[in-house]
Amino acid sequence: MPKKLVRVTPSKLATWVDCPRRYRMTYVDRPTPQRGGAFAHSTLGAVVHNALRAFFDLPSAKRSPEAGAALVATHWKDDGFVDSAQAADFRERARGWVAEYLSRTDITIEPVGLERWVSAPAGTIVAEGRVDRIDDRDGELVIVDYKTGRSALTVDDARGSQALAMYAIATTRTLRRKCRKVELHHLPTGSVAVWEHTDESLGRHQSRAEESAEELQLATDTLEAGAEPDVLFPPQPGRQCAWCDFRRHCPEGQAAAPPMTPWGMLPP
Repeated sequence: MPKKLVRVTPSKLATWVDCPRRYRMTYVDRPTPQRGGAFAHSTLGAVVHNALRAFFDLPSAKRSPEAGAALVATHWKDDGFVDSAQAADFRERARGWVAEYLSRTDITIEPVGLERWVSAPAGTIVAEGRVDRIDDRDGELVIVDYKTGRSALTVDDARGSQALAMYAIATTRTLRRKCRKVELHHLPTGSVAVWEHTDESLGRHQSRAEESAEELQLATDTLEAGAEPDVLFPPQPGRQCAWCDFRRHCPEGQAAAPPMTPWGMLPP
């Protein structure tokens, strides 16, 4: 019998590489252990993503930078912020980021996909995930990924992003059209980091994804056979433990770094 393909998303792969114990608690343990509270930077990112998705769903005649800014307010949540004043400050910042971004963007475009789920076999895996935006430019598809983190991103970030590469692979096979260019749009700085993949560079990303997928599937299967969880899914303590959702369940993580405040990763 042929081996069953392993279904993986960029988030699954990144979690496995970051910390096998966190992978187990996120994707294997049922019921899922209780998570920590909301982080403000995650709330901020989700609001901006939702506003931009809703914006490009509008009829072209109703699109404007001001309409985009208004959608930020429509989708806003205060989860994770220190208080209502901080939340209001970042709501206004986000409105400004979105309005400025849209003022420099061709807002008449009709994206091929918005929050589009793509999924396709690739070697020994099924690569899948939800893409923020897929554009059609001169007959070729382009992956657009929105970012709201603390720092501007570089071409190296776009080139090295396994998530973007996996999206390009899955999009090509799902939509049956060439997709090689990937872009990181960082709204706080207005920067756009662009990389155009080759078959070879996508192949390298796919090979690394297949290796990680084989490891995590073997660990999962062995756990189901009755093996010791902490041997198969060991913790990988580091600074990331400060904001881990499962920190309360991990003594090694608690010892590795003091807890991050829910608003501690907001842009300066």
